[in-house]
Amino acid sequence: MTQKTEQASAVVELDGHDLPAFCPNPAMPQWSGHPKVFLDVTKTGTATCPYCGTVYRLKPGAVVHHH
Repeated sequence: MTQKTEQASAVVELDGHDLPAFCPNPAMPQWSGHPKVFLDVTKTGTATCPYCGTVYRLKPGAVVHHH
C-alpha cells in the first residue's frame, strides 16, 4: 500500500494483495480515525472514502483475486 498526498486529499494506491480496501487504513494516524468503511475498488478501479475523502485506487496492472 502506497500513500501519496495530492493537494488537499490523499491518494492510496493498492495492489491486489491489499484488498479488501478499507478506511481508515493502517498507515493513517489513530487520532484521525473515523468509523471503518470497506470500499469496492474492483468495479471502477477507484473509490473515495465518504468520511475523509481519501481516494483509493488500484495500481496499474494490479491483479484482483476473487474469493
